[in-house]
Amino acid sequence: MCGIVGYVGPAEPSTRPLDVVLEGLARLEYRGYDSAGVALVTEGGLAWAKRSGKLTNLTTALAEHPLPPATAGIGHTRWATHGGPTDANAHPHVSADGKLALIHNGIIENFRELRQELEADGVPFASETDTEVAAHLVARAFDQTGDLTEAMRQVATRLDGAFTLLAVHASLPQTVVGARRNSPLVVGRGDGENFMGSDVSAFISHTRHALELGQDQIVTITPDSIEVIDTEGNTVTPREYDVDWDASTAVKGGFATFMDKEIHDQPKAVADTLLGRTDDRGFLQLDELRIEESVLRSVDKIIVVACGTAAYAGHVAKYAIEHWCRIPVEVELAHEFRYRDAVVSEKTLVVAITQSGETMDTLQAVRHAREQGSKVLAIVNTYGSTIARESDAVLYTHAGPEVAVASTKAFLAQITACYLLGLYLAQLRGNKYVDEIAGYLDELGAIPEKVQRILDNADHIREVAREMQDTTSVLFLGRHVGYPVAMEGALKLKELAYIHAEGFAAGELKHGPIALIAEGQPVFIVTPTPRRPELHQKVVSNIQEVRARGARTLVIAEEGDHDVEPYADIIFRIPQAPTLMLPLLMVVPLQIFACELASAKGLDVDQPRNLAKSVTVE
Repeated sequence: MCGIVGYVGPAEPSTRPLDVVLEGLARLEYRGYDSAGVALVTEGGLAWAKRSGKLTNLTTALAEHPLPPATAGIGHTRWATHGGPTDANAHPHVSADGKLALIHNGIIENFRELRQELEADGVPFASETDTEVAAHLVARAFDQTGDLTEAMRQVATRLDGAFTLLAVHASLPQTVVGARRNSPLVVGRGDGENFMGSDVSAFISHTRHALELGQDQIVTITPDSIEVIDTEGNTVTPREYDVDWDASTAVKGGFATFMDKEIHDQPKAVADTLLGRTDDRGFLQLDELRIEESVLRSVDKIIVVACGTAAYAGHVAKYAIEHWCRIPVEVELAHEFRYRDAVVSEKTLVVAITQSGETMDTLQAVRHAREQGSKVLAIVNTYGSTIARESDAVLYTHAGPEVAVASTKAFLAQITACYLLGLYLAQLRGNKYVDEIAGYLDELGAIPEKVQRILDNADHIREVAREMQDTTSVLFLGRHVGYPVAMEGALKLKELAYIHAEGFAAGELKHGPIALIAEGQPVFIVTPTPRRPELHQKVVSNIQEVRARGARTLVIAEEGDHDVEPYADIIFRIPQAPTLMLPLLMVVPLQIFACELASAKGLDVDQPRNLAKSVTVE
């Protein structure tokens, strides 16, 4: 979610540390664009600069007020989680004595108790971030041990959550220390200099020799050495490898396109959205809740407002929330909501779903809902965005920056967040017991690994997509939660491949759409689990109906579903999962298919024609 860079070089101070760090940050800005900062170890001590906004704000400031030559440096591009995107909340965070600087990627779940501990000891805080807690803890441990590696090790054992930490100290002019847990960190081996980064794009123009760090490991780099230990203090030998792609593709992490990269980011996007959602009692908690619990208990209707892919996430949410909470849910296109005189009241909860938090149609729907007396809860991916600020509650999807215009990982994160909202309301209203909710969370926690299995076995999907690059029309059928997945699959083909694609509810087939079926017509069928025979049997009948009329049937089906085999020309398998959670798996083959087909046609899948990432006008 954030970009981090570390560098240490020769003993003679120079501008190289700053140059290397800024270059790395430029390559990593896709990971975080809310603020940027650097810290250097110079002959005169620690020097640092940081600015909110894009990296250009920092480089402009550094041009006006240059930092001294240095021997080591760290840098950070931030995607805000704790605290808004301000200069004060930007990284690096510096100890009270100005001798230690630290940067951080991830979320420290127990930062509140640690901050209270430090404040009780008189430690002053300058930001709202969880990161500053780690900076003060490492500084205190260094004062006690005189060893930055040991200080980092001690602190890492105290932190809960996901994090990558990098630190430098004024008394160690040729040392950078890093630590990682559930967050990426790689090391670059150079000649008389060494590097760290949240991915190899941070240093790929300087070296292709990399070391892969494992979970809960501490790394110390100097110009001539790389030493790794675990949190028990044991020496570790990391896996070394050579990067086989060049700097031109580095910003995409080695993938040909941002979309391909973001499809592969999805296991982490789901896992990060689930991270830290329960308190010590096992109760679910939201990010920013400014609505009284009594108000939420009295809600008698939910209206989801969204556009495009986010609206399809809302359709999935409808099935889950109505099932778990027994509250009626309507899904409205945001640009229609405020013009049709929707019936809302103080007992209506409006849920606004948006990746950017700046979608103008959705923003206007939020404002209209609040004018009518409704409370608004936003599901947003961008911290501090307008919709997040103007809503009564916020649930953040921690998907990280999404660069490709066509949404992929944000969609999965939005669905995950909708499930969390549904379970939270069920908990609050007494529809589900704590142990029941824990069971659902366990099932959700298994989804990232299942998504990864689809990604690891996607060659068949890509092969079929390349074979179909000249296709001019594709239809999609789905039933129950498969229906919004079918619509999303069709949208991806429209966005990326510029061909006719339509998603239909499978039950509507005989009410008109079956007239579109002709010899050779490709039809994707999103098949429900066989464990819901009342749904599954009907969709199998739909497969037979379109195939009997000459359609080429491409079937998304669970592993072990043999009933579809006689009627499917092609089967894309997905792991088994509970019915309501299947959309998180069903959509992945459709994303891969659309991306690969568009690429085979020679189209720009990251920036499709006529589309913008965030629609900021109505």
